[in-house]
Amino acid sequence: MTQLWKFGAGELASMIAEGETSSVEVVNAHLDRIDAVNPQLNAITRVLADDARAAARIADDAVAAGAQLGPLHGVPCTVKQNIDLVGSATNWGMPAFADAIPPVDSPVVARVKSAGAIPIGRTNCPDMALRVHTDSGLFGLTRNPWDPTRTAGGSSGGEASALAAGMTPIGIGNDIGGSLRNPASCCGIASIKPSAGRVANCTLIPSADGPLSFQVMPTEGPMARRIADVRLGLTVMAGRDRRDPYSLPLADVAPRDRGRSLRIAVLSEPPGGATDARVAQRVRAAADVLTDAGHVLVDSEPPRFAEGVDLWGQFLINDVRGLMPLIGGIMSDDANAFIGRALDHYPAMDLGDYTGLLMARQSLMRDWAMWFNDVDVLLTPTWTQLPFAHGWDVADDASSLATLELMRCVTHANLLGLPSACVTAGLVDGVPVGVLLTADRFADGIALDAAETIEDAFALPLPIDPN
Repeated sequence: MTQLWKFGAGELASMIAEGETSSVEVVNAHLDRIDAVNPQLNAITRVLADDARAAARIADDAVAAGAQLGPLHGVPCTVKQNIDLVGSATNWGMPAFADAIPPVDSPVVARVKSAGAIPIGRTNCPDMALRVHTDSGLFGLTRNPWDPTRTAGGSSGGEASALAAGMTPIGIGNDIGGSLRNPASCCGIASIKPSAGRVANCTLIPSADGPLSFQVMPTEGPMARRIADVRLGLTVMAGRDRRDPYSLPLADVAPRDRGRSLRIAVLSEPPGGATDARVAQRVRAAADVLTDAGHVLVDSEPPRFAEGVDLWGQFLINDVRGLMPLIGGIMSDDANAFIGRALDHYPAMDLGDYTGLLMARQSLMRDWAMWFNDVDVLLTPTWTQLPFAHGWDVADDASSLATLELMRCVTHANLLGLPSACVTAGLVDGVPVGVLLTADRFADGIALDAAETIEDAFALPLPIDPN
């Protein structure tokens, strides 16, 4: 049989349910893979071997007893280290939280466990998840399995690196500024930032409550090697939880009628900054795949694109400004350097300015909603540049600001609550380049459908052995 760590989550669940393999065998195969490749990548920061093996034995007993099985029964998964998982620290990549053990699972972890998945490890993220390069003060640098000199992205970089290298078949990350999609693009995997409210979010450490941008912009979601597993993960994770007052009873992300054409708007070189010509070419190649599949390109640019990028930055960074007296002293020097330059870039706001920002956000939400009357999906780069070398984002002021520029396409989905799927569009100079499929609010399934069409053409040979 093919090595078990090479299969996807849905495939493994079917194999376990049908008796083709056991959960114990699957878990052990992934633990062995972690032992083999994680020392090169530093993607998984804590291995939950004993608990995972015990859970696998229970899962196999359930299969033998003919019990009703969940859609991820007996399948290992990984959990980003800033999401509450009982029995391991929600450490946010920082020494100050190294021993911060949560009393309960976060809603998303509870749902994944209820579906039968078995947490096998925690994955790395930068300090407070406030950087798009995964290098934490507690655990250090995560490497990209395609090129160890390049970033794995962030802040869910540990998840993406582990998935690409076969250490896990499905993972849980989160996203306030592309953190599910930045690393997916860098490592050649797939992910979706779900519509606001589709996946409940409540992490108790350091606090269940935060400033407004931390209430309405972040969401947790699935990461996997293929869109089919992203869709499966999102179906499992979706739904209301009373701990999250913004969560909604939404679950359906089933594939649409394949006979219906989608209207696709394309921004291969989006406003607000430079775009590497090779990245723009991959976007155009993805657009060609969609048209070859029968979809229709429409000549339409989303409203106030550059303004949306700026509003996202103002909203997030001014709320982070208020948190700096609490977190600045416990973050690493590099994390403080990156945030400090962002604070310098976005001026402080008074109450009137902040109120105006919220009014502008609502206006932009309305404008994009109306724009989606005539467009089904927006296709853009994920990053407008190739994955950068380790530490480039904090090398100097210019590099930090250029980092904010290259990630500009990911920001609208967070600001406006939209679903945004990331899928690879192939390799450039040996590293993956991802594209985004962003759709109207609650049209998560449509974004995934378009992404799956692109994946059919450009899927990379995952998992890979680290270079």
